[in-house]
Amino acid sequence: MGVSTLVLVVVAALWGAAAGTLLPRPAHRFSVTAEQGWRERCPGGHPIGGWIGWARCRECTDSPSYGPGTALMATVTALVCAALAAATDTRPELGVWLLLAPVGVLLTAVDVRVRRLPDVLTLPLAAAALLLLGLVALVPEHAGDWPTALWAGLALGAGYSVLWLINPGGMGFGDVKLALGVGAALGWYGWPTVMLGTFAGFLFGALYGGALVVLRRAGRRTAIPFGPFLLGGALVGLLIGAYAA
Repeated sequence: MGVSTLVLVVVAALWGAAAGTLLPRPAHRFSVTAEQGWRERCPGGHPIGGWIGWARCRECTDSPSYGPGTALMATVTALVCAALAAATDTRPELGVWLLLAPVGVLLTAVDVRVRRLPDVLTLPLAAAALLLLGLVALVPEHAGDWPTALWAGLALGAGYSVLWLINPGGMGFGDVKLALGVGAALGWYGWPTVMLGTFAGFLFGALYGGALVVLRRAGRRTAIPFGPFLLGGALVGLLIGAYAA
């Protein structure tokens, strides 16, 4: 790893850490059922001001902190951004990955907490991925293909739609919408990357579900949040696809 790449990785990690510290509050606010929309109050019943920042209530004296831990969110986001920087190096699409990574971490936190992927996050993620990658395609030295990203997003969304229609109890429609953005990101590096990222996601989900069954913490038909595995597979695909590009 050259000096310039090392500096880039450090900067990306710092960006991820800073962005991650802003995620606990929206993670708490979005961690509700679809009927609720989003939370407007802390666990103590006090109004929450703003959408980003630490999940901490100044009016709660006994337990002021709520939501996922700030240190955890910052660390995870920093590691994800650093890994993407190390794989992508100085190519311009790195800017897109660094902007999308915090949203992926936020979606993971929400899905783990309430098994829900809010439309207000998944659909803008897909639109932003295609728009930003379209702009990057105009910049020299990029290592991807925008039309493939578009078709891959549509293809993966269609594939997940079929799975949802076959077994709606085993997969939420939020996963279908998330697949649009994931497919676009993976498709930037070509169809082999799409297949790799998709396979990795299902593999991670199967291993996790199998482990729960073995440990007798879940049955064969127990629903699990699939969003984290979908995003985890996408991360693996992006890292390998960027490194090989």
